[in-house]
Amino acid sequence: MSKPDFSDVKAVYINCTLKKSPRMSHTQGLIDVSKKIMKKEGVQVEEIRFVDHDVPPGVYPDMTEYGWETDEWPKLFERIFEADICIIGTPIWLGEKSSVATKLIERFYAMSGKQNDKGQYLFYGKVGGCIITGNEDGIKHCAMSILYALQHIGYSIPPQADCGWIGEAGPGPSYRDEESGAKDNDFTNRNTTFMTYNLLHLAKMLKENNGYSAYGNSREEWDDGTRWNFENPEYR
Repeated sequence: MSKPDFSDVKAVYINCTLKKSPRMSHTQGLIDVSKKIMKKEGVQVEEIRFVDHDVPPGVYPDMTEYGWETDEWPKLFERIFEADICIIGTPIWLGEKSSVATKLIERFYAMSGKQNDKGQYLFYGKVGGCIITGNEDGIKHCAMSILYALQHIGYSIPPQADCGWIGEAGPGPSYRDEESGAKDNDFTNRNTTFMTYNLLHLAKMLKENNGYSAYGNSREEWDDGTRWNFENPEYR
């Protein structure tokens, strides 16, 4: 089996920890496992710690137009959108993704009505995944929420597009604490590796095919009256 060339793929990791830099993030520890694989494969990798940036809540592209004094989202989004792959990392709090992750997804949603040069929604052809850490249950619940949101706005989700680590229920060691043994957890390491490569494979396929065909999914053409094989008496 020939080794794929991923050197033209770009990926961005967005860490939605509640901790501002330079505080240590357990989510960062698992992000680093995936990121190391990407870099060894020649992938161009960028990383953003979302809480370090002045991004208000909201569902509009620029919240300074809606009463906020500053909004770093428009500039941040330029960096995020350059990437073929977006991986959202989040800790678990009360069984849910972090409030920072929720705000990030709201701001992604603010861009979802925009269109690419084919008239499709903007995120068509982009690939998404997620990384979850915590010391109580909630990996799959958080992953369902994040991956649903990403696919809903147009990101493509490959098989096994999430990975995570959790400790025992209740207070206890987290991912980067040596006593947790997390770095030697075969289940987490396997899932993180599979997720990383599945993201790469799908991104490479989409990139080589210039994303999706616009046949049957172009908002621009729909608004112009094209209905393909949709049957509706109103348009006969």
